Amino acid sequence: MGQAGTAEAAVRYLRSTGARPVEALPRPELRCVREDERAPLDPAEFRRVLGNFATGVTVITAPGTPPAGFACQSFSSLSLDPPLVAFMVGRTSGTWPRIAQAGVFCVNVLSAEQGELCRAFAVSGADKFAGVRHEPSPVSGSPRLAGTLAWIDCTIHAVHTGGDHLIVVGRVDALGAGEGELPLLFHQGRFI
Repeated sequence: MGQAGTAEAAVRYLRSTGARPVEALPRPELRCVREDERAPLDPAEFRRVLGNFATGVTVITAPGTPPAGFACQSFSSLSLDPPLVAFMVGRTSGTWPRIAQAGVFCVNVLSAEQGELCRAFAVSGADKFAGVRHEPSPVSGSPRLAGTLAWIDCTIHAVHTGGDHLIVVGRVDALGAGEGELPLLFHQGRFI
């Protein structure tokens, strides 16, 4: 049953119980946020407070000569049906255009022992793959890094704007668990 069929079935069920379904609100008009609408938040305070949320750490890679990759802690599963994941990348990223051009990527979920690997992929302008063991992921050919907890091979499905970042949605084509046991976590500006 498709999404429309599921929604229709839910409405029929609610009506049969005597409940009145809630009408969907109209979609909001999409527009840029004006300066006078921005909350007066100190960016340092924003970062300090949100740094209390521990995140896993990934390296997003894409095929190319040389391959592309960057450390990313803003990654999330998004949908089971269809299988989608998402990551956020700064609009000023020098690596993102190469990943966008490839049209595919691999999410490498780092293990607790891979803090140095994360640091290597967080640097701009360096050869991030120097001395890093990897093999092509099965569908996209994106670098699948050795020793990771998991890998998720994706095709870019959609890209949305989100302030000073882009929200990249990937359709999962293949995935697997790796070798590590504990994840690399980032909390309050450091690995834990």
